[in-house]
Amino acid sequence: MSVYRVDVVVLGGGAMGSAAAWALARRGVETVLLERFAAGHTRGASHGASRIFRLVYPDVGYIRLAQRALAGWRELEELTGTSLLTVTGGLEHGGDPVLDQVAEAAAEAGVGARWLDPREAAQRWPGLRFDTRVLFHPESGRLHADRSVAALQENAAKHGAEVRHETPVRALTVHGEDDVEIRTDDDVYLARRVVVAAGAWTEKLLGGVVPLPALRVTQEQPAHFASLLPPAPDGTDAPDGGAGTGVREAWPSFVHVPDAGSADAHAFHGGVYGLYTPGEGVKVGFHGIGPVVDPDRRDFTAEPTRLATLREYVRQWLPGADPDSFHPISCTYTTTPDAHFVLDRHGPVVVAAGFSGHGFKFVPAIGAVLADLAVDGTRPDPRFASTR
Repeated sequence: MSVYRVDVVVLGGGAMGSAAAWALARRGVETVLLERFAAGHTRGASHGASRIFRLVYPDVGYIRLAQRALAGWRELEELTGTSLLTVTGGLEHGGDPVLDQVAEAAAEAGVGARWLDPREAAQRWPGLRFDTRVLFHPESGRLHADRSVAALQENAAKHGAEVRHETPVRALTVHGEDDVEIRTDDDVYLARRVVVAAGAWTEKLLGGVVPLPALRVTQEQPAHFASLLPPAPDGTDAPDGGAGTGVREAWPSFVHVPDAGSADAHAFHGGVYGLYTPGEGVKVGFHGIGPVVDPDRRDFTAEPTRLATLREYVRQWLPGADPDSFHPISCTYTTTPDAHFVLDRHGPVVVAAGFSGHGFKFVPAIGAVLADLAVDGTRPDPRFASTR
């Protein structure tokens, strides 16, 4: 068994751990990234071709974090020559009053969002049905998850990070403020810091080591539905929206939040998100309502009742998608009781967890936050404390 001394070991090679390794390596910190599975695996929460990116939230703090992330995504694209973020425009609609908070926070943060009449929205986006006003935010779009993780790891390695896949961690032991030991099957790492970004496996690694809020791990079950809309001549989502918007009109990313007391809110688990990916179709999913699972004992199979409900939503609300032509997919959510993230440090242990199904858009910004925590202990927003 070999023994290595290193400044920082990052545990978890998904989006968050890869972003932390990228940020640390670019600061000249000696960094080793350990991932238990093979590159490109589908066991966690960072795989696939599509994640929503948006700059609107009912909270200005999250909008500022997304704005910081946007700059990071564009920088990563430039450094790696990889296309990661496609601007499609985004929509929020439904009767829930939270949309007024979203609009107010967007205005305060200087995000270009505006209300549209439902008839106008239906003319622009015939693939969706609207029964209320629609909040349109043109800077939103789609991130390619697999490419993003690969790009982060590739550029981290170019800056000196060592990336090791298929290297499960068997034990983590804290010996002091600047002394933590990480054991794998073959090696021992003695580090000043460890960044734990293990997603659904966080409690298995850190239970009893640092304080954590309750983390609920669920198997989420969205699906891709075939689009019934004609493709654009160039094979992209649709022709440009005009007026120099650069927005592809056929399939924006969308979030539908019916009024909490309505029949639709009850029938469709409080709301739905969706986006289109060329070659895969329209991804539609409920948010955080999947069955609780052990991440090492998942079946990756869509629960029939929830799948039937998802198809019924497509039938009622997405006239541009085929409810009878679909492909279920599976990922994990690790959710905190308040849906805020955990970004904190205890002694030599930095923890990133509980991204609650809405973290991917923030990845480059969160990587920088984790590097700050590891290097000099600079803490982010107090709402991210593990002992909040």
